[in-house]
Amino acid sequence: MREPQLSGVGVSPGRASGPVVKVTESIEEPPNTPAPDDPHAEAARVAPAAQAVAARLEATAERASGDAAAILTTTAAMAADPALVSQAEQLVTAQRIPAARAVYEAANNFATALASAGGYMAERVRDMHDVRDRIIAELQGIEPPGVPTLERPSVLVARDLAPADTAALDPDMVLALVTEEGGPTSHTAILARSLRIPAVVAVKNVLSLDAEAVAVDGLTGEVRPVDPSAPVVTATDAGNVDWEGVGATSDGHRVKVLANVGSPADALAAAEAGAEGVGLFRTEFSYLDAGDEPTVADQQAAYTAVLTPFAGKSVVVRTLDAGADKPLEFLAQEDEPNPALGVRGLRVAFDRTGVLDRQLAAIAGAAEEAGAEVSVMAPMVATAEEAAWFAERVRAAGLPRAGVMIEVPSAALTAREVFDAVDFVSLGTNDLAQYTFAADRQLGAVAALNDPWQPALLRLIALVGEAAREKDKPAGVCGEAAADPLLARVLTGLGITSLSMNAGSVRTVGASLASVTFDDCRRAAEAALAAPTAADARVAVAETQ
Repeated sequence: MREPQLSGVGVSPGRASGPVVKVTESIEEPPNTPAPDDPHAEAARVAPAAQAVAARLEATAERASGDAAAILTTTAAMAADPALVSQAEQLVTAQRIPAARAVYEAANNFATALASAGGYMAERVRDMHDVRDRIIAELQGIEPPGVPTLERPSVLVARDLAPADTAALDPDMVLALVTEEGGPTSHTAILARSLRIPAVVAVKNVLSLDAEAVAVDGLTGEVRPVDPSAPVVTATDAGNVDWEGVGATSDGHRVKVLANVGSPADALAAAEAGAEGVGLFRTEFSYLDAGDEPTVADQQAAYTAVLTPFAGKSVVVRTLDAGADKPLEFLAQEDEPNPALGVRGLRVAFDRTGVLDRQLAAIAGAAEEAGAEVSVMAPMVATAEEAAWFAERVRAAGLPRAGVMIEVPSAALTAREVFDAVDFVSLGTNDLAQYTFAADRQLGAVAALNDPWQPALLRLIALVGEAAREKDKPAGVCGEAAADPLLARVLTGLGITSLSMNAGSVRTVGASLASVTFDDCRRAAEAALAAPTAADARVAVAETQ
């Protein structure tokens, strides 16, 4: 009888097989009884529990580095958030419910708000659920759900993994990761690549698979049962991570290896990882908790802190990426029936030019103060006309280089006209895939459509690469596609001149490019473009290298 085989989206290359360890689901919903005898004393238990959880996460962050450290630090801050603690305390005293139940309800309220914010904020929902479960476990005096202590090298199988759990994994004990949910841009995918652990996500019904051991192929996305008595196989595609710090192929074709950052901590991690600069600086962090628009001085101070580690180096700053799908209180936008297709990104600035102009003034001031070579780009640009409008405002602010994000298929299809208006472009492959395939990048059920190896997406990138060569202007990629060491070679062959990624992937991608020639990259690109499916593209490229 043929053994069953499942498939998902390969997000971190490598092959491994070994015993299965399933990760515990979320903690059980705490009851709202019995009512505490002393509500104030019960409420007073919340803050120490939250602080204990935060302290453990911070201690783990100190032992980590790169993306893992940044994610753990952020999760610790969520656990210690005074607003979360305060809301839980108020629920205890107002409703006379146990502290654990109050934390459960308060954290779920925060998670709902994050989900409704969409985009990057929605990706933090899993973090909030993890924080919730950890604080509840602390209050109840039990072990929190998550990855158990591994007694032998194993393949972890889960519905999804909390970022803090993934960041703390020991690559010597975790042979591979397999999740039923998640997608190519999830934290599980990002951290698996950073840790160089083979991983497959969006594997339907994997939790129902009755197998003591499985084989996992992080390239093709295949997961199949194997004989549990067979020898354990470790990853075979880890690759060489020796890299001298200059992005180039072995025959000298230059491709800058840059980092994506969104906070001062991210910038420090990227600098320590050896990134040549920043290909995407997300500026939203200075707006997220603001009831009113931050002043130019406040914005400048926030941006300077991020730019300073890259003094004398190139930094591409993306202007505010907000809208109905990522609401900010001070923008006071109306609800939209389909916010992902509504007034977001640069479209917000058309009616609120002052918000954009004040941000540009702050960026210009920060660039001068930090001494970084700053370029500015706009998100959600659909036409060359919009690109020209933005470039005019950038230059009027005294900033020398203006560019745009290509996240909408129309911008890719008119790349030549867009290049006539700006100095450079950067492909946001996460959103470009979402809009090309009409597939929500947060939804696990359509994760395969958001696979950056999809030939249709690669063909759009090829159009932009051709236009870049014709116009002799730079074209970068700052989506998660850039963090895949094998796909990085394909993108280089398609004409991409810079790759920007999470800090943990910088050295691996740099080493991957340094190990091949530019002709190798062009052959890889040709193989990927000719493939009928994403899985076929992966295999075809691997066979050319």
